[in-house]
Amino acid sequence: MDRYGDSGVTERLGADEAGVSRAAELLAAGACVAFPTETVYGLGADARSGEAVARIYAAKGRPSFNPLIVHVADTAAARRLVVWSDRAERLAQAFWPGPLTLVLPLAEGHGIASLVTAGLPTLGVRVPAAPVAQRLLRAFGGPVAAPSANPSGRISPTRAAHVLDGLDGRIAAVLDGGPCDVGVESTIVGEDAGGAPVLLRPGGVASEAIEASLATPLTRQAPGPTPTAPGQLTSHYAPREAVRLNATEARGDEVLLGFGPVAGDLSLSPAGDPVEAAARLFDCLHDLDARGRPIAVAPIPDTGLGAALNDRLRRAAAPREG
Repeated sequence: MDRYGDSGVTERLGADEAGVSRAAELLAAGACVAFPTETVYGLGADARSGEAVARIYAAKGRPSFNPLIVHVADTAAARRLVVWSDRAERLAQAFWPGPLTLVLPLAEGHGIASLVTAGLPTLGVRVPAAPVAQRLLRAFGGPVAAPSANPSGRISPTRAAHVLDGLDGRIAAVLDGGPCDVGVESTIVGEDAGGAPVLLRPGGVASEAIEASLATPLTRQAPGPTPTAPGQLTSHYAPREAVRLNATEARGDEVLLGFGPVAGDLSLSPAGDPVEAAARLFDCLHDLDARGRPIAVAPIPDTGLGAALNDRLRRAAAPREG
């Protein structure tokens, strides 16, 4: 193994002191390490090192124009990287640590590798709540760029086994902290040209809660071919087989992913609970994708966390890019 942890073998690290210490050591050496947040497993690298960040893109096969989220241990660390605002402070106090990413202008002397932002003048930054992520960030002592720990465009991982299914032998290590609690990526909030808050991606914090905290509505930015923030490619989170949405029954060879009264071959939540569904979404997609058949998905109300679920499912069902 060289100093970057490249051996073609991925280390499986426990979430004890020794495992966290080894993961921090690998990050400091420029290696890629997968670790659990409350949303999904992230594929981390030192955000200050262009070479380390390039290893994320190489491992994932990720388009170079798609920016990355930087994870830090606390709000003070975030303030050193971006131009802070009263709105950012209000959101940080309400939702950090937690599944919210703020996209803000880069601060002078930020030290973040340009590859992280994909050439944008802004940075997506987040303080995760998961205890293992917090311990790792504090042991490492610096900002960690970390998209989801899966091959680009594939189903996001909520367990260490999901990471290994896609990236075994392509990254230095995975820090196994068990299943992720939220199970869907962070909500991303930025600002438009006039400084008004804009929802760039729905996620683990409901947009209604953000609007209540700010006492102002969020505008929505639709995904497109050129991302302005992480997670905005139209085709993303995609199983290998075709996905059909708003289905009440399977057709032909399809397997059916149920919700509420639609039972299906698997169900996101028999009770119709969007929180349960978010935690199970990627587990269920991994399971059904392994069956090698087209996937039909039951209707999910487009409110609260249901908006984030439908966002992921629309991307999974979108025509494949490239």
